[in-house]
Amino acid sequence: MAQEGARHAAANTQGNGVHVIDLSLAGKGNYVAKRGKFTELVWFFLEAAIINNKFIPVSGIRVWLLRRFGARIGAGCRMPHPIRVKAPWNLEVGDNCWFGVNAWIYNQTSIRIGSNVCISQDAFLTTGSHDLATNMDLHVKPIVIEDGVWITSKCVVQMGVTIGRSTVVTPLSVVHRSLEAEGVYGGNPVRFIRKRFTA
Repeated sequence: MAQEGARHAAANTQGNGVHVIDLSLAGKGNYVAKRGKFTELVWFFLEAAIINNKFIPVSGIRVWLLRRFGARIGAGCRMPHPIRVKAPWNLEVGDNCWFGVNAWIYNQTSIRIGSNVCISQDAFLTTGSHDLATNMDLHVKPIVIEDGVWITSKCVVQMGVTIGRSTVVTPLSVVHRSLEAEGVYGGNPVRFIRKRFTA
């Protein structure tokens, strides 16, 4: 109770009438680590040396290593370029998926990607954010990307989102809410543009 009071006071510290949150008091919120510090440390170095290494243009090595650390990855997935994966044990990928250069999977909790999904260059998928109004505690929610989705280049997909089957998200978009199947969406914040397939 005293700690909550201190956090509330920190959030209301004022200078010229403007609130400032004391980041030293922020906690990990609902985040739960699924591996120990040693495993996380080993993965940190292996991700930098192999997964995020542009001098290793081989999908099989990345897929093999991600699986060794708990990722569930289907057949025929292509990862020939450097990518980043924060926690392979929180990653599930179906068959025949493509990952572009510098795709970043920041998965403090689970990200489930269906089959025949394309995650293009510099896309950023993040399952976490912070409590911006009170104490900046970390909060996490899963992301689900259903079969046939195309997340195009430089998109951001935020926590708690489900992207429906065969949807396309256009470049530089920010997906802050769940999207219906078979749509084309774009913008910041994302909005519906049209149906992907026409009769």
